[in-house]
Amino acid sequence: MDKRETRLVADIGATNARFALVGEDGAPCSPRVYKVAEHPSLAEAIGRFLNDEGGPAPTHAVLAIAGPIMGDEFRMLNHPPWSFSIEALRGALRLKTLRLVNDFTANAYAIPFLKPTDLTQIGGGARREGAPMAILGPGSGLGVSALIPGPGGAVAIEGEGGHATMAAATLQEAAVLASLRAKYDHVSAERLLCGPGLVNIYEALCALSGVFPADLVPAQIARAGVEGSDQLARDALEMFCAMLGSFAGNLALVIGAHGGVYIAGGIAPKLGDYLVKSQFRAAFEAKGRLKAYLAEIPTFVITHDSPALLGAASLLPRAL
Repeated sequence: MDKRETRLVADIGATNARFALVGEDGAPCSPRVYKVAEHPSLAEAIGRFLNDEGGPAPTHAVLAIAGPIMGDEFRMLNHPPWSFSIEALRGALRLKTLRLVNDFTANAYAIPFLKPTDLTQIGGGARREGAPMAILGPGSGLGVSALIPGPGGAVAIEGEGGHATMAAATLQEAAVLASLRAKYDHVSAERLLCGPGLVNIYEALCALSGVFPADLVPAQIARAGVEGSDQLARDALEMFCAMLGSFAGNLALVIGAHGGVYIAGGIAPKLGDYLVKSQFRAAFEAKGRLKAYLAEIPTFVITHDSPALLGAASLLPRAL
Protein backbone atom coordinates (compact mmCIF):
# COMPACT_ATOMS: atom_id res chain seq x y z
CA MET A 1 0.00 0.00 0.00
CA ASP A 2 1.31 3.44 -0.95
CA LYS A 3 1.94 5.47 2.21
CA ARG A 4 0.47 8.48 0.42
CA GLU A 5 -2.90 6.79 0.22
CA THR A 6 -5.40 7.96 2.85
CA ARG A 7 -6.84 5.34 5.17
CA LEU A 8 -10.07 5.55 7.18
CA VAL A 9 -11.09 3.66 10.32
CA ALA A 10 -14.36 3.79 12.25
CA ASP A 11 -15.97 2.53 15.44
CA ILE A 12 -19.74 2.48 14.91
CA GLY A 13 -22.25 1.70 17.64
CA ALA A 14 -25.96 2.34 17.91
CA THR A 15 -25.41 5.67 19.69
CA ASN A 16 -22.10 7.10 18.48
CA ALA A 17 -19.94 6.72 15.39
CA ARG A 18 -16.24 7.55 15.69
CA PHE A 19 -14.16 8.17 12.58
CA ALA A 20 -10.45 8.81 12.15
CA LEU A 21 -7.84 8.91 9.44
CA VAL A 22 -4.74 6.81 10.00
CA GLY A 23 -1.31 8.40 10.12
CA GLU A 24 1.87 7.03 8.56
CA ASP A 25 2.71 5.46 11.94
CA GLY A 26 -0.41 3.30 11.61
CA ALA A 27 -2.26 4.99 14.49
CA PRO A 28 -5.65 6.77 14.28
CA CYS A 29 -5.39 10.56 14.26
CA SER A 30 -7.76 12.81 16.27
CA PRO A 31 -11.07 10.92 16.08
CA ARG A 32 -14.30 12.81 15.49
CA VAL A 33 -17.53 11.61 17.12
CA TYR A 34 -21.00 11.86 15.56
CA LYS A 35 -24.44 10.93 16.86
CA VAL A 36 -25.81 8.01 14.83
CA ALA A 37 -29.42 9.18 15.18
CA GLU A 38 -28.56 12.52 13.53
CA HIS A 39 -27.58 10.87 10.22
CA PRO A 40 -29.91 8.94 7.90
CA SER A 41 -27.19 6.56 6.72
CA LEU A 42 -23.63 5.48 7.38
CA ALA A 43 -22.55 6.84 4.00
CA GLU A 44 -23.93 10.27 4.93
CA ALA A 45 -22.13 10.21 8.29
CA ILE A 46 -18.83 9.27 6.63
CA GLY A 47 -19.38 12.02 4.07
CA ARG A 48 -19.86 14.55 6.85
CA PHE A 49 -16.67 13.38 8.58
CA LEU A 50 -14.63 13.63 5.38
CA ASN A 51 -16.04 17.09 4.70
CA ASP A 52 -15.19 18.20 8.26
CA GLU A 53 -11.73 16.65 8.00
CA GLY A 54 -10.79 18.03 4.59
CA GLY A 55 -7.89 16.69 2.56
CA PRO A 56 -7.82 13.80 0.08
CA ALA A 57 -10.53 11.17 0.10
CA PRO A 58 -9.59 7.80 1.62
CA THR A 59 -8.77 4.83 -0.59
CA HIS A 60 -8.83 2.10 2.07
CA ALA A 61 -11.08 1.64 5.09
CA VAL A 62 -11.77 -0.74 7.97
CA LEU A 63 -15.06 -0.10 9.73
CA ALA A 64 -15.74 -1.68 13.13
CA ILE A 65 -19.50 -1.86 13.52
CA ALA A 66 -21.95 -3.30 16.05
CA GLY A 67 -23.69 -6.33 14.62
CA PRO A 68 -23.11 -9.66 12.87
CA ILE A 69 -21.41 -9.45 9.47
CA MET A 70 -22.74 -12.16 7.18
CA GLY A 71 -22.31 -11.66 3.45
CA ASP A 72 -22.74 -8.40 1.59
CA GLU A 73 -25.95 -7.15 3.21
CA PHE A 74 -25.35 -5.69 6.66
CA ARG A 75 -28.20 -5.01 9.08
CA MET A 76 -27.48 -3.05 12.24
CA LEU A 77 -29.63 -4.74 14.89
CA ASN A 78 -29.76 -1.81 17.32
CA HIS A 79 -30.18 0.84 14.60
CA PRO A 80 -31.90 -0.71 11.54
CA PRO A 81 -31.84 2.48 9.41
CA TRP A 82 -28.10 1.96 9.05
CA SER A 83 -28.46 -1.19 6.96
CA PHE A 84 -26.68 -1.39 3.63
CA SER A 85 -24.80 -3.35 0.98
CA ILE A 86 -21.08 -3.40 1.78
CA GLU A 87 -20.13 -3.40 -1.88
CA ALA A 88 -22.52 -0.53 -2.63
CA LEU A 89 -21.01 1.45 0.25
CA ARG A 90 -17.51 0.78 -1.09
CA GLY A 91 -18.56 2.02 -4.49
CA ALA A 92 -20.31 5.12 -3.13
CA LEU A 93 -17.18 6.06 -1.16
CA ARG A 94 -14.89 5.18 -4.11
CA LEU A 95 -12.72 2.97 -1.94
CA LYS A 96 -10.24 0.44 -3.27
CA THR A 97 -10.60 -1.58 -0.09
CA LEU A 98 -13.45 -1.75 2.43
CA ARG A 99 -13.57 -4.26 5.26
CA LEU A 100 -16.25 -4.48 7.92
CA VAL A 101 -15.54 -6.21 11.23
CA ASN A 102 -17.62 -6.61 14.34
CA ASP A 103 -16.84 -3.77 16.72
CA PHE A 104 -15.76 -6.13 19.49
CA THR A 105 -13.50 -8.02 17.13
CA ALA A 106 -11.74 -4.70 16.65
CA ASN A 107 -11.73 -4.12 20.41
CA ALA A 108 -10.06 -7.51 20.86
CA TYR A 109 -7.34 -6.67 18.35
CA ALA A 110 -6.71 -3.44 20.29
CA ILE A 111 -5.73 -5.18 23.53
CA PRO A 112 -2.01 -5.60 22.69
CA PHE A 113 -1.79 -1.87 21.89
CA LEU A 114 -3.26 -0.65 25.17
CA LYS A 115 -0.90 1.02 27.65
CA PRO A 116 -1.03 0.45 31.42
CA THR A 117 -2.58 3.92 31.74
CA ASP A 118 -5.46 2.74 29.51
CA LEU A 119 -6.51 0.11 32.07
CA THR A 120 -7.99 0.01 35.57
CA GLN A 121 -7.73 -3.36 37.30
CA ILE A 122 -10.59 -4.71 39.38
CA GLY A 123 -9.55 -7.24 42.00
CA GLY A 124 -6.52 -9.51 41.93
CA GLY A 125 -4.94 -11.89 39.47
CA ALA A 126 -2.09 -11.46 37.02
CA ARG A 127 -1.88 -11.84 33.26
CA ARG A 128 -0.14 -14.85 31.77
CA GLU A 129 1.84 -14.16 28.62
CA GLY A 130 0.63 -16.06 25.57
CA ALA A 131 -2.75 -16.91 27.12
CA PRO A 132 -6.20 -16.17 25.64
CA MET A 133 -7.82 -12.84 26.48
CA ALA A 134 -11.55 -12.09 26.70
CA ILE A 135 -13.28 -8.79 26.10
CA LEU A 136 -16.86 -7.67 26.63
CA GLY A 137 -18.56 -4.34 26.94
CA PRO A 138 -21.95 -2.91 27.78
CA GLY A 139 -23.03 0.14 25.80
CA SER A 140 -26.11 0.47 23.61
CA GLY A 141 -25.77 -3.32 23.34
CA LEU A 142 -23.38 -5.94 24.72
CA GLY A 143 -20.29 -6.81 22.69
CA VAL A 144 -18.22 -9.94 23.28
CA SER A 145 -15.02 -11.27 21.75
CA ALA A 146 -11.73 -12.96 22.60
CA LEU A 147 -8.15 -12.78 21.37
CA ILE A 148 -6.52 -16.17 20.93
CA PRO A 149 -2.71 -16.29 20.49
CA GLY A 150 -1.34 -18.57 17.79
CA PRO A 151 1.86 -19.29 15.85
CA GLY A 152 0.78 -16.95 13.03
CA GLY A 153 -0.28 -14.17 15.40
CA ALA A 154 -3.27 -13.59 17.61
CA VAL A 155 -6.75 -14.10 16.11
CA ALA A 156 -9.93 -12.48 17.41
CA ILE A 157 -13.19 -14.40 17.64
CA GLU A 158 -15.98 -12.73 15.69
CA GLY A 159 -19.18 -13.81 17.41
CA GLU A 160 -22.35 -12.54 19.03
CA GLY A 161 -21.88 -13.67 22.63
CA GLY A 162 -24.01 -10.83 23.94
CA HIS A 163 -27.06 -12.68 22.63
CA ALA A 164 -26.35 -15.83 24.65
CA THR A 165 -29.09 -16.70 27.15
CA MET A 166 -28.61 -14.95 30.50
CA ALA A 167 -28.47 -17.07 33.63
CA ALA A 168 -29.37 -16.06 37.19
CA ALA A 169 -26.98 -16.47 40.12
CA THR A 170 -29.41 -15.44 42.89
CA LEU A 171 -33.13 -15.74 43.62
CA GLN A 172 -33.59 -12.00 43.04
CA GLU A 173 -31.87 -12.24 39.65
CA ALA A 174 -34.10 -15.20 38.82
CA ALA A 175 -37.18 -13.11 39.65
CA VAL A 176 -35.95 -10.30 37.38
CA LEU A 177 -35.29 -12.76 34.54
CA ALA A 178 -38.77 -14.26 34.99
CA SER A 179 -40.25 -10.78 34.75
CA LEU A 180 -38.36 -10.09 31.54
CA ARG A 181 -39.40 -13.42 30.00
CA ALA A 182 -42.97 -12.18 30.14
CA LYS A 183 -41.84 -9.27 27.95
CA TYR A 184 -39.34 -10.88 25.55
CA ASP A 185 -39.35 -14.23 23.76
CA HIS A 186 -35.64 -14.62 24.60
CA VAL A 187 -33.82 -13.01 27.52
CA SER A 188 -30.24 -12.69 26.38
CA ALA A 189 -27.37 -11.16 28.33
CA GLU A 190 -27.82 -8.03 26.22
CA ARG A 191 -31.37 -7.60 27.56
CA LEU A 192 -29.77 -6.77 30.93
CA LEU A 193 -26.13 -5.83 30.38
CA CYS A 194 -26.34 -2.64 28.35
CA GLY A 195 -27.91 0.81 28.72
CA PRO A 196 -31.46 -0.31 27.90
CA GLY A 197 -30.74 -3.42 29.99
CA LEU A 198 -30.15 -1.29 33.08
CA VAL A 199 -33.59 0.22 32.49
CA ASN A 200 -35.02 -3.31 32.19
CA ILE A 201 -33.50 -4.29 35.55
CA TYR A 202 -34.74 -1.12 37.23
CA GLU A 203 -38.29 -1.50 35.93
CA ALA A 204 -38.39 -5.19 36.87
CA LEU A 205 -37.23 -4.41 40.43
CA CYS A 206 -39.87 -1.68 40.68
CA ALA A 207 -42.57 -4.12 39.54
CA LEU A 208 -41.40 -6.75 42.02
CA SER A 209 -41.52 -4.12 44.78
CA GLY A 210 -44.98 -2.90 43.78
CA VAL A 211 -43.60 0.54 42.89
CA PHE A 212 -44.44 2.44 39.72
CA PRO A 213 -41.07 3.13 38.00
CA ALA A 214 -39.92 6.65 37.30
CA ASP A 215 -39.36 7.45 33.62
CA LEU A 216 -35.56 7.34 33.75
CA VAL A 217 -32.94 6.88 31.04
CA PRO A 218 -29.88 4.68 31.73
CA ALA A 219 -27.61 7.58 32.70
CA GLN A 220 -30.15 8.81 35.24
CA ILE A 221 -30.48 5.36 36.82
CA ALA A 222 -26.71 5.00 36.98
CA ARG A 223 -26.30 8.45 38.51
CA ALA A 224 -29.01 7.86 41.10
CA GLY A 225 -27.49 4.47 41.88
CA VAL A 226 -23.99 5.84 42.36
CA GLU A 227 -25.26 8.74 44.48
CA GLY A 228 -27.65 6.54 46.45
CA SER A 229 -30.51 9.00 45.93
CA ASP A 230 -32.92 6.26 44.77
CA GLN A 231 -32.76 2.87 46.49
CA LEU A 232 -34.28 0.92 43.60
CA ALA A 233 -31.90 2.60 41.15
CA ARG A 234 -29.04 1.62 43.45
CA ASP A 235 -30.35 -1.96 43.64
CA ALA A 236 -30.61 -2.04 39.85
CA LEU A 237 -27.07 -0.75 39.38
CA GLU A 238 -25.68 -3.23 41.91
CA MET A 239 -27.47 -6.10 40.16
CA PHE A 240 -26.15 -4.84 36.82
CA CYS A 241 -22.55 -4.90 38.13
CA ALA A 242 -22.97 -8.33 39.70
CA MET A 243 -24.53 -9.83 36.56
CA LEU A 244 -21.78 -8.27 34.44
CA GLY A 245 -19.22 -9.94 36.69
CA SER A 246 -21.03 -13.28 36.53
CA PHE A 247 -21.23 -13.15 32.73
CA ALA A 248 -17.54 -12.13 32.51
CA GLY A 249 -16.67 -15.11 34.71
CA ASN A 250 -18.58 -17.44 32.39
CA LEU A 251 -16.65 -16.04 29.43
CA ALA A 252 -13.34 -16.48 31.25
CA LEU A 253 -14.16 -20.12 31.96
CA VAL A 254 -15.19 -20.84 28.36
CA ILE A 255 -11.97 -19.60 26.77
CA GLY A 256 -9.51 -19.99 29.66
CA ALA A 257 -8.81 -16.25 29.68
CA HIS A 258 -5.59 -16.24 31.72
CA GLY A 259 -4.44 -13.31 29.61
CA GLY A 260 -7.13 -11.25 31.33
CA VAL A 261 -10.73 -10.19 30.91
CA TYR A 262 -11.23 -6.66 29.59
CA ILE A 263 -14.36 -4.53 29.98
CA ALA A 264 -14.93 -1.96 27.23
CA GLY A 265 -18.03 -0.07 26.08
CA GLY A 266 -19.49 3.24 27.12
CA ILE A 267 -20.84 2.32 30.58
CA ALA A 268 -18.08 0.69 32.64
CA PRO A 269 -15.51 3.53 32.47
CA LYS A 270 -18.14 6.05 33.61
CA LEU A 271 -18.93 4.01 36.71
CA GLY A 272 -15.35 4.48 37.95
CA ASP A 273 -14.78 3.43 41.56
CA TYR A 274 -18.38 2.25 41.92
CA LEU A 275 -17.71 -0.71 39.63
CA VAL A 276 -14.40 -1.44 41.37
CA LYS A 277 -16.14 -1.57 44.79
CA SER A 278 -19.29 -3.33 43.54
CA GLN A 279 -20.08 -7.04 43.53
CA PHE A 280 -18.55 -7.36 40.04
CA ARG A 281 -15.39 -9.16 41.12
CA ALA A 282 -17.08 -11.32 43.75
CA ALA A 283 -19.64 -12.46 41.16
CA PHE A 284 -16.84 -13.01 38.63
CA GLU A 285 -15.13 -15.47 40.98
CA ALA A 286 -18.31 -17.10 42.38
CA LYS A 287 -18.11 -20.30 40.32
CA GLY A 288 -18.06 -22.93 43.07
CA ARG A 289 -15.20 -25.40 42.62
CA LEU A 290 -13.52 -23.09 40.06
CA LYS A 291 -13.32 -20.06 42.38
CA ALA A 292 -9.55 -20.41 42.82
CA TYR A 293 -9.14 -20.77 39.04
CA LEU A 294 -10.94 -17.48 38.42
CA ALA A 295 -9.19 -15.70 41.30
CA GLU A 296 -5.98 -15.95 39.26
CA ILE A 297 -7.52 -14.23 36.21
CA PRO A 298 -7.27 -10.41 36.24
CA THR A 299 -10.14 -8.17 35.14
CA PHE A 300 -9.64 -4.69 33.71
CA VAL A 301 -11.78 -1.75 32.66
CA ILE A 302 -10.51 -0.16 29.45
CA THR A 303 -10.37 3.62 29.89
CA HIS A 304 -8.98 4.41 26.42
CA ASP A 305 -11.45 6.58 24.48
CA SER A 306 -11.52 4.55 21.26
CA PRO A 307 -9.92 1.10 21.51
CA ALA A 308 -11.87 -0.18 18.51
CA LEU A 309 -10.16 2.42 16.33
CA LEU A 310 -6.78 1.03 17.41
CA GLY A 311 -7.94 -2.45 16.52
CA ALA A 312 -9.41 -1.37 13.19
CA ALA A 313 -6.15 0.40 12.28
CA SER A 314 -4.17 -2.75 13.09
CA LEU A 315 -6.37 -4.66 10.63
CA LEU A 316 -5.63 -2.39 7.66
CA PRO A 317 -2.57 -4.36 6.53
CA ARG A 318 -4.57 -7.60 6.75
CA ALA A 319 -7.45 -6.04 4.81
CA LEU A 320 -5.06 -5.43 1.92
